[in-house]
Amino acid sequence: MADDVWLVVGLGNPGPSYARTRHNVGHLVADELAARVGGGWKQHKQAKAEVVEGRISGIRAILAKPRSYMNESGGPVSGLLKFFKVEPATLVVIHDELDIDFGVLRAKFGGGDNGHNGLKSLRKSLGTGDYYRLRFGVGRPPGRQSPADFVLDEFSSAERKDLPFAVDRSADAVESLLTDGLEVTQAKYNS
Repeated sequence: MADDVWLVVGLGNPGPSYARTRHNVGHLVADELAARVGGGWKQHKQAKAEVVEGRISGIRAILAKPRSYMNESGGPVSGLLKFFKVEPATLVVIHDELDIDFGVLRAKFGGGDNGHNGLKSLRKSLGTGDYYRLRFGVGRPPGRQSPADFVLDEFSSAERKDLPFAVDRSADAVESLLTDGLEVTQAKYNS
């Protein structure tokens, strides 16, 4: 694993109106990782994405945030994989997950899309769902609120208090995935 180049993608929607929503938690974790490697986001010319190249615990990583809407993430991610000659086996996608309580993490490899439009777009563009995922729990919507509206809402005030810690822990989990592998990461972070 250590010799490979990793592509670490935080899913979200572009623009300030989405920046603090549940759907953009992938961008928040990617921003934390970029801060840790001391990199500034740069527009990638061949893919509709922002990238930071650096080393995470000594391992070469390309951090990315697609600048497309969530349901069109597959194109930019596919373009980055081709440009950097990265295989899906060394792709990590960080995304929000409705079926997990707020702040709870689940690292996994492969699996279904579970109705997540960003993951559906990735599967369509990549032709596979076999890549690593860090699922960040955002919980289910209260009452009769639609899931689509819920993920596009900002975090609650109680969640905002814990959000920095959850984002930091998520970045730790990504580092662990790259350095220690899936089983160790699951044992340590799948809460």
